[in-house]
Order: sequence, then structure tokens, then C-alpha cells
Amino acid sequence: MIVEIKSSVADFRGDRKWASYRDFADRLYFAVPDHFPQGLIPEECGLMVADPFGAAVLRDGRTTPLNPARRRALTLRFARIAAARLYRSLDPEASRLDVF
Repeated sequence: MIVEIKSSVADFRGDRKWASYRDFADRLYFAVPDHFPQGLIPEECGLMVADPFGAAVLRDGRTTPLNPARRRALTLRFARIAAARLYRSLDPEASRLDVF
């Protein structure tokens, strides 16, 4: 799941790269402030309304399962990055080495 945060209508209209995010998640959600005109959010996308204290899901996004090969590649990339960060946090000298 990817949550794209939009703070204003101008932010939503000015940024169209979110359409390519659909290829990297089973569902795409928009999190917007409570005064945001909800009709602007595409129907196939989930909708969250947020304020400084929390958020509520108003509708779920359409499920579009990832291609299994892409899911595997993304999972492995995430695991490698997480392992490298953990390794560097446990051994600060490791950041000088090309371990991963």
C-alpha cells in the first residue's frame, strides 16, 4: 500500500507522478486534509482524511495485485537496504566498507 499525502488542491494538481506509483503497490491511497474537495481524488484510489491528531479511511482503494516478480524484487531490495542500515548502526566503521 502506498499513501500519497496531498496538503492542498494545488499540490494535488501540480504533482502527477503519483499515477506511476500504482505499479508498485496493491493499493494507492491519498491522505488529504479535511477541507480538501474529495471529489478530486480518483475513484480507484483510497481516501484518508487527516488532521494533526490522526486519520480516518473514508474509502479503500481498488486492489490491483503486484506482478509476483516485481513484488519479489521490491521485497528483496527492501530487505537488503534494511540489513545494510542495521549493519551500519551496529558497526559504524562498516559505513567505510562496501559490504552490500
